[in-house]
Order: sequence, then C-alpha cells, then structure tokens
Amino acid sequence: MMRTRPLKVALLGCGVVGSEVARIMTTHADDLAARIGAPIELAGVAVRRPSKVREGIDPALVTTDATALVKRGDIDVVVEVIGGIEPARSLITTAFEHGASVVSANKALLAQDGAALHAAAERQGRDLYYEAAVAGAIPLIRPLRESLAGDKVNRVLGIVNGTTNFILDKMDSTGAGYQEALDEATALGYAEADPTADVEGFDAAAKAAILAGIAFHTRVRLDDVYREGMTEVTASDFASAKNMGCTIKLLAICERAEDGGSVTARVHPAMIPLSHPLASVRGAYNAVFVESDASGQLMFYGPGAGGAPTASAVLGDLVAVCRNRLNSTTGPGESAYAGLPVSGMGEVVTRYHISLDVADKPGVLAQVATVFAEHGVSIDTVRQQGKDGEASLVVVTHRASDAALGGTVEALRKLDTVRGVASIMRVEGE
Repeated sequence: MMRTRPLKVALLGCGVVGSEVARIMTTHADDLAARIGAPIELAGVAVRRPSKVREGIDPALVTTDATALVKRGDIDVVVEVIGGIEPARSLITTAFEHGASVVSANKALLAQDGAALHAAAERQGRDLYYEAAVAGAIPLIRPLRESLAGDKVNRVLGIVNGTTNFILDKMDSTGAGYQEALDEATALGYAEADPTADVEGFDAAAKAAILAGIAFHTRVRLDDVYREGMTEVTASDFASAKNMGCTIKLLAICERAEDGGSVTARVHPAMIPLSHPLASVRGAYNAVFVESDASGQLMFYGPGAGGAPTASAVLGDLVAVCRNRLNSTTGPGESAYAGLPVSGMGEVVTRYHISLDVADKPGVLAQVATVFAEHGVSIDTVRQQGKDGEASLVVVTHRASDAALGGTVEALRKLDTVRGVASIMRVEGE
C-alpha cells in the first residue's frame, strides 16, 4: 500500500545536473512514487542566483540560504549537486545532523573526505549514496559495492573522463595535434573553458580514489592516487602506438598487488592493445573494466557526463534512499575493513614504451641494452631508424617496476650517445 504523505527532497544546486534532477522528479513523478512506495516532493532548491528563470521550478521553492534549507528538520533527502569542497561538505554534515539522508555527485569531496562523511552518516543512522560521482549514468558503484560484494576484485581499469577520451580519440582517428583536438572539444562543449581538471587528470584521479576504496575495501584518498596528465601526448606517440597495434587512452587504474598485501591507484596516459575492449571506446564515452576472482572480466560502458545521464544516476540513488527511509533502514555504508596499505607509483609493475634520440653510429644499441640489463629491466623489442648521423631508438620492455624504469632512464640520459628521451609511455591492458 502506497503512503500518501510525500517524502521531502531538498536540492542543492540547479545547474546542468540539478535542473535535470528537478525535471525528472516532476515529469516522472507517478512512476517514481510507484517505485518508491510514496510520492516525493521537491521542498526547496538552493541556488546562488535566485533571479534566474528555472523552467518547471516554482520560484517560491528557490532560496539562497542552503544552510537554512538543510536545517529545516522535515527534509528526508538532500540532493547535493553543487560540487567543490565547501560549502558542500558543511551542508552535507549539517543535513545528517538534522535527520536527512544525502545523495551526492561530488567526486572531489568524496575522494578527499569520504571517510569523514561516511562516519557522519553512520552516527546519525542516515544514508550517503553517490553513484553519480563516477562515470555519470553508468551503474558502477552499486555493482562494486553490492553485486560484487561476495567476490574479490583484483583490478579496475577504466576511461572515466569523457573530455580526455574525446581529445585522444580525435588525435588517433584524424592525426590532429593535442591543441587542435582540444579546440574542437571546447567548441563542441565537451571541454570547459579551463580544461585543467580534465586534461591534467585531476577529475579522473578523484574517481580512481573512490573506485579503489570501494573495490578493495580500503580507504584511498585523492592524495594516494598517482596522477599524470595527457597534455604531452603527441601525434608521434600515436604513430608509435599504431606500430604496436595499440591506441592511447587516459586510464584510471586501481590494482591489488599480486601478493594481495597492498593496492595502488593511478591515472596516466597509456598505450592499450586494439584487441582490448577499452580501445574501442570512442568520443566522450566512458567505460570501466573490472577483473575479479569469481566473475572474471566485466565491462561497464556508457555516457560518463552530461545533465540527463548524471541526473539518471542521481535519481537511481534517490529512489534507493527513499525506499530505505520508508523501511526505517539504511543501505551499505563505508567498507574499509581490509585496511590495505596504498603503495606508491615506484612499486607499480607494467610494460613501457621508450623512444630515444641517439647518435647513429655502431655500438649505440649495445650501450643502451647494457643500461637496461644493469637495472634489471628486460627488453621485449627494439626498433631503430637512422639518418644523417641521428637516429631514433624505440624500446618496448617486458614488465618492470616504475622505480627500476626510472633508474634506467636516468642512466640513459648520462650516455654520450643518447641525445634525449623523446617519450616514455606505459603499456597497459595485456
């Protein structure tokens, strides 16, 4: 039997995502009520600019006093889509203190202070859900947290930023340079006026921290994630990748060590074989590849950003949280029981593609090979091209630690026959 008294929802933020949340709550009101078991009512909308016309939203609901809204005491669920650290953090904790559960899309805040927010929710017996914080509409957090709760996840490998994937896909498919591809992404609305958070990997790193924490039942903060942007990727890197049967993606990689005693989380550009499912992810789409003991390999694919897709994830969480409110229960909270140490990048083991500018004369290859051997880095393949006293030497290694590779490169730079290190790129997905 459906309850007639509505559950009240406060919306913090009414931008691209927030306006879509409000629209779907209105246009799908009957369906949402049937799925929840009670109607839901938009009880207030906190914004910065109250004078702006917001189609479909009663102006009487609009307020600039977000704190007063979350303190009302009759609010059942607060939906936070304003982003950033403050005032979002204070508003969420205040909402818990005044009896509301929270649905958030705030990846930066969750990556930085997720443990404290979970603790605040648990103290008050309230829910904290955030499916929309990672990969937009793609169901990912709930499968990791619930569907795979009986499995052991070993690796999460994904494209979690649509802007960077669009840029790299354009560079790959058209031969465009980085700036040209970025300009097109900006013109089409895929890139912000200041794309730093995307192209330097900050956005993906926050998502990697959240994914690693859930997958490995370990607290992983943003500061634990190694981050490397993609602004230095060139057309020649793509040419080298194609010679290897690869393409280049900006990847978020969360791994459990082979001995199971630690985890790592990192974001960086990498070559990935064309045979890998992630290589076929085009345009601004996202995809995440999960490897676990029992279920094997799973891939989640779809639009990773945008108002309607992200709002879809928010509404899915809203339905779940409202059901919990009706049943006087809560869903899964933080699971950090494993408490595994988070290792640094130096301990990561992978393959490498290194391009060197060298003198075109006898013995250079032998010198370079000796340096690799002295540092315990095994060479898989070597390709050399020379002209007019200068040459390019491309070395692909077998799996080696980042620390060992770093020592190798430092030693190579000291050779008189090595003019410079043109590029270094990891090879993943094999």
